[in-house]
Amino acid sequence: MSRPSIRESAVKLLFGLKIRQLRVEKNISQSELAEKAGLSVSYLNEIEKGKKLPKVEKIAQLADTLGVSYDWLVSLQTQKSLIPVAELLRTNLLEELPLDFFGIDKSQLFDILSVAPVKLNAFINTIIEISRNYGMKVEHIYFSALRSYQEMHENYFEDIEQQVEACKQKYGIHAVPLGARELIRILTEEYQYRIEEDGLTQQPELQELRSVTLKGKQPRLLLNKDLSETQKCFILGRELGFQFMNISDRSYTTSWVEVNSFEQAVNNFKGSYFSCALFLPREEILTDLRAIFQSGAFQPELFLQLLDKYGVAPELLYHRLTNLLPRFFGLRDLFFLRFSNRANAELYDLSKELHLSGLQAPHASMLNEHYCRRWVSIQVIQELRTRLQREQSGEDAVLCKAQRSKYYGLEKEYLIISMAKPSFKGSPVIHSVSLGLLVNQGLKKNIRFWNDPSIPIRLVGETCERCMATDCESRAAAPVIYRQEQRVANLKAALEALQRED
Repeated sequence: MSRPSIRESAVKLLFGLKIRQLRVEKNISQSELAEKAGLSVSYLNEIEKGKKLPKVEKIAQLADTLGVSYDWLVSLQTQKSLIPVAELLRTNLLEELPLDFFGIDKSQLFDILSVAPVKLNAFINTIIEISRNYGMKVEHIYFSALRSYQEMHENYFEDIEQQVEACKQKYGIHAVPLGARELIRILTEEYQYRIEEDGLTQQPELQELRSVTLKGKQPRLLLNKDLSETQKCFILGRELGFQFMNISDRSYTTSWVEVNSFEQAVNNFKGSYFSCALFLPREEILTDLRAIFQSGAFQPELFLQLLDKYGVAPELLYHRLTNLLPRFFGLRDLFFLRFSNRANAELYDLSKELHLSGLQAPHASMLNEHYCRRWVSIQVIQELRTRLQREQSGEDAVLCKAQRSKYYGLEKEYLIISMAKPSFKGSPVIHSVSLGLLVNQGLKKNIRFWNDPSIPIRLVGETCERCMATDCESRAAAPVIYRQEQRVANLKAALEALQRED
């Protein structure tokens, strides 16, 4: 398989690194090299940082001064110490990483890598091999970086909150729940949208998409006719967010088909955040949450009533909770998970996750392992599926359950509240969304029902393949990874015992 070509910006970086490395090796100062090559010191500095590529005659003078051939200097060959850097450039990985967004100067990063010890270079090569072997795509990089961006800000963005309030004031949006008709009116009258509520029927290959937006002087929003009212409202709210915040670099489908840049991934998130905040007004939902949390008993019906009051789906409600709980309740040690399961399927797909204050257990496995069936996230799907099959009503039901989970081998305990709902009415796919909150003094102070006796306490693992439980009635796979780890641990213990006896 041929390697991707190095882009122009990467060529500049590699050329500059080679110049700098040769200059340092020959103990030549920047001012000396600049004088001999007929360059200004500032221009040479720009070359070494990978920002400029000199003309042919200047490259020839640099090669002559540094004692190397012109052809070698402009080739992709490098000194041994720069091989890992060149390998990174060949993968285009650093072109795809949003370094600037996180305040990382690419030239400074390469400076560090160019003088890195052999072990660090070997580590870089290991990361490259892992990304290849696991088939990591640029989308994985963007979405991982986006999650990190959210976690850095505790998933709360005051600037978007203020934009939502300004939009509501401008267009007189005060109704709760906010309906699709009002949003359609604003989009058509203020932004000249043409909205087609059955816009994808004539496009069979696009039936799996919820919506498509076509750019132009008059934007066209094509909606899937099978959307629920809550799904339709969310999409309309997102479109309003893009327009009000003047965002043009965004995805034009609800589900990602292609990701062109990290900026686009962030902008898509901003549109979704805007829609979420629009339907779940900050002050009103905070009042409701305080009332629910002050009850000494866990009452799942109160959480379900929030769905009806605000006209939202469980996932939108839970996303809003991840915005507000860290900022206004001090509950920063939390995670959000979304599982999906198709009828008769053995595997449960962890399709979305967010971890604040570091990676919490559980988290996604890239190895197609079987997540612990003791998790309430999975049990709520199983129970809802059984209920729907028994009642045979096809009802678009929602089920809410809670559990306190203690993980084998860990001292941490989480209060987890989960909701399950079919993807759409009659769908064979059921999604569950879960909010996990670390049981600590902050939780006990803010959520009085945390120790309600009606909430079961269970020992859980992460995946069946890694679980040490010998009496699990819900095991979906043998603990092959755990057994392998134990085998290695026993070998180490035996070797240590043998050495002590010697």
